[in-house]
Amino acid sequence: MSRKSIVEKLQTFGLKRILSFLDSNPEKNIPRILNWLIKIDKDGRYVGTQARTIKAYTDRKDSNWYTLVKSLYSDIDDGVRKRLFENFIIHAVFFGGKRQNKARKEHNCNIPWAILLDPTSGCNLNCIGCWAAEYGNKLNMNFETLDSIISQGKELGICFYIYSGGEPLVRKKDIIRLCEKHPDCAFLAFTNGTLIDNEFAEEMLRVKNFVPAISVEGFEQETDFRRGAGTYNSVKKAMDILKEKKLPFGISCCYTSKNTEVIASEEYFDDMIKNGAKFAWFFTYMPVGADAVTELIATAEQRELMYHQIRKFRNSKPIFTMDFWNDGEYVKGCIAGGRRYLHINANGDIEPCAFIHYSDSNVYKKTLLEALKSPLFMEYHKNQPFSSNYLRPCPLLDNQGRLAEMVENSGAKSTDIKKPEDVRSLTEKCIPAADNWEPVADRLWQESHGCSNCHGCLAKGAECGGNKLS
Repeated sequence: MSRKSIVEKLQTFGLKRILSFLDSNPEKNIPRILNWLIKIDKDGRYVGTQARTIKAYTDRKDSNWYTLVKSLYSDIDDGVRKRLFENFIIHAVFFGGKRQNKARKEHNCNIPWAILLDPTSGCNLNCIGCWAAEYGNKLNMNFETLDSIISQGKELGICFYIYSGGEPLVRKKDIIRLCEKHPDCAFLAFTNGTLIDNEFAEEMLRVKNFVPAISVEGFEQETDFRRGAGTYNSVKKAMDILKEKKLPFGISCCYTSKNTEVIASEEYFDDMIKNGAKFAWFFTYMPVGADAVTELIATAEQRELMYHQIRKFRNSKPIFTMDFWNDGEYVKGCIAGGRRYLHINANGDIEPCAFIHYSDSNVYKKTLLEALKSPLFMEYHKNQPFSSNYLRPCPLLDNQGRLAEMVENSGAKSTDIKKPEDVRSLTEKCIPAADNWEPVADRLWQESHGCSNCHGCLAKGAECGGNKLS
């Protein structure tokens, strides 16, 4: 065993002892936990920023953040909580962060914190506007391929893996096997929830490092509109099982022109908290795929509504929320292209983002590191951020022509097997939304950051909102 391995093992042992000590008296030690997270992630790359936000409220025992953190001890199985804390804090942040930073400097390319994987294109539902539906059950990555991706990622310090699809739980046995083989990693799945039953919940309790994010489109009417009659009731049943077993879970919400007002409502947030959700991911609908329903794109007014409501509820509701687009200001723009995450579809194509279906690399032909150095990923590396207004992070939805330029410069091809989509055709579908959002985003940025020169500002190194772009 190398000296480095011995040092890491000793450090891991020490960190586990600290976590165990903090776990012994959570009410007293919650502030200590947060201070520790801030200290080990002093640059705020992973959890430090969130910990600082939460810490501001922990002195008030009636605050929503204090209630949320305390609920992780009362509502979650002790073994599951301890394993997830260890995997996120010790492996993903402490050791993983060091390896990622070293790899970024050594290879001069993006190294992500998380990898999004599609084990299969198969699904038991047929949701409106879902690009995976047209593939059916045709595309799958076998266990060995998935295991290889995770093993390669761990070499680079990546210990957080997210499954999407299709419906990833179509492959639930392989997902559990991967949890077993990589107990030092945290796994999350975006799932429709309908395949979660008591047997699978018991497996989650056994492996302790898997968390579902259940897709909900609102209440029964809104969810069943996109996902089919009876889906909402199946989702509620899954949540009841998870809550009873003291298993952590969250929700995943796609807001569209049809459901934004419902998802943004206090009634909806309160209902999801009552059901037991500890976190919520919010995504705006993207018109990906040649047959995408463009009428479902949220309006600028609806996107602004989500911007205000999520920030409002962060100060009042005991649930951790993340908005993939509107939180760009906290992560300095787009996180795709390996900057913080990348996507690998069920055909093995390595894509910059789950919403950008273009690639010049495949897991069967290139290693993960080779893909991160590929022309398409290097286009992301040298062009991020795409706007100095971080409320316009996306090269597709928010910044006209930026995605098309990168795809054409890199020679990347559409990864849609049935109906390859020309990148110019895709970007044209987003032009009205980009045009309408730009003045709204500039106004919001000016109101919150005191900068009046957002429009068209793309210069790297410019001073913006008091922070220098890099």
